Amino acid sequence: MEPIKFTIAKNIVRLRQASGMTQAELAAKLNYSDKAVSKWERGESLPDVAVLAQIADLFQVSMDWLVRGDSIGAEPAVKQRSRINRTLVTLMSILMVWLIAALIFTVIHLVTGGNVVNTLVFIYAVPVTFIVWLVFNSIWFDQRRNYLIISLLMWSLLVTLQLSILPFGHNVWPIYILGIPAQLIIFVWSKLKP
Repeated sequence: MEPIKFTIAKNIVRLRQASGMTQAELAAKLNYSDKAVSKWERGESLPDVAVLAQIADLFQVSMDWLVRGDSIGAEPAVKQRSRINRTLVTLMSILMVWLIAALIFTVIHLVTGGNVVNTLVFIYAVPVTFIVWLVFNSIWFDQRRNYLIISLLMWSLLVTLQLSILPFGHNVWPIYILGIPAQLIIFVWSKLKP
């Protein structure tokens, strides 16, 4: 079992990094120097009990979690807030795709007087949505979900391609046959172990 000062050090680092703070920013909030925070994080010294209480309050964790950490299985509120913020940023980015699509649709509609082709803007927004979701999911979330997103992206691209060509009098439904081996490749790819 590791000494308590190293457990506290590890937990202070985790909390500080999860909230996106530098050592200097944490030190300023606690009215200490960044050198003191650095020593705490390296396990060279321990903050006194009053400072531990301040740290626990600042990051919305219990003193017990700060001292024992993973051994009690509690997830700090900072990590939960961080996940919520990441989800909200992803959602805002996806909504931005649809806002841009609506803006383009409106401009085209005002300029051309409206026709079937300008509604394709919304159809093109679907694969772009999956691309944005894939990027953020790859960075922040469960990467196993990427295979589902890639499948949705592939099928939405095929639908977009068909609907783009359809107004010109060509029915290209056989492109969906391409989706079958592509889907099988995605499935097999998802079974590979790193």
